[in-house]
Amino acid sequence: MRKPHLHPSSAPRPAALLPALRLSLPLCLLLGLLLAVTAAPAHAADNGSWSVYPASPAAAARPYFYISADPGQTVEDKVVVANRTGTPLTFRLYAADAYNTARDGGFAVRTVKERMRGVGAWAKPARDRVTVPAHGSVTVPVTLTVPRDAEPGDHPGAIVALDERVDTGSGSLAVGVQRAVGARVYLRVSGPALPAISVEDVRISHHQPLVPGLGASTATISYTLRNTGNVTLDPKVELTARGLFGRTLLSRALTRIPAELLPGQRVRLSEPWHGAPQLDRGDVTLTASAQGTRESASASFLALPWLLVALVFAAGVVGGVLLVRVRRGRARRSEPAPPSRPASPTPSRRRSSPSVPR
Repeated sequence: MRKPHLHPSSAPRPAALLPALRLSLPLCLLLGLLLAVTAAPAHAADNGSWSVYPASPAAAARPYFYISADPGQTVEDKVVVANRTGTPLTFRLYAADAYNTARDGGFAVRTVKERMRGVGAWAKPARDRVTVPAHGSVTVPVTLTVPRDAEPGDHPGAIVALDERVDTGSGSLAVGVQRAVGARVYLRVSGPALPAISVEDVRISHHQPLVPGLGASTATISYTLRNTGNVTLDPKVELTARGLFGRTLLSRALTRIPAELLPGQRVRLSEPWHGAPQLDRGDVTLTASAQGTRESASASFLALPWLLVALVFAAGVVGGVLLVRVRRGRARRSEPAPPSRPASPTPSRRRSSPSVPR
């Protein structure tokens, strides 16, 4: 089962994704759960039809829930679900844990049927289903109780309003969309804050033209970025490549990095390298940093025009075989002729002496 998706957004633009759920039906029904978060003028997560946001005075509008609490503490708050359409809408309201997607590190939340261990288990809306009138809104109290044994640090999540209706498509493969909107919850449990990041499993794959010099050479550098601490990080990653004799081949700050790397999460990322060397040997180093933490990892590479290497190798093998044959032929011709054997004398037969008659 794939998860509803909440993308980070720092500008007033919609961010959405259509993951799918596979169900056992005569026709495989694909349900897309659309979770949108945007910084709309009212600071609400909004998909154009409805929005979800923390309740607050207009002068102190909050884009998300920002909560600090001690272990064992209970926090009361309110969430607003606003209907922007001309017909009443009914939603399933629930709290969910957040995580980073492995594909691009986007901010995502668990589905209502998944097991929750953080905010999704600790936060409870007063109503699990709400009907919002046309062009109206409903405010629902939310209670968040932090367990006494909760680990210190960040516990991100969301309060989600899910439209349980499914709009099925047509054709041999029935396709439908189930949409949802979630207001993010940033909960920090008091205690030691331990930022830590690591770079793991750095790999390099080269893509070179068959004929050296005829075409561009590229490489793909892949690596895993992991948050090993207990607070959310805003990571920065620098890439450096050095060739023979310490020459700097590449130095850049990477941009395709998740804006929020959540505690305990890891993402697999890749970076293209256009104009990679076709003949060189060196190292690639990735340095990840965030407030209070910095870590590096490296990998070696060997760039060779493999077609040319194969041709040279094949020519060397053929040349070696011919050379061996020539040397063997010369050796045979230079060997002295074996000495002839002397003719062996023919053995003479003994003559029998005449017998003397008695």
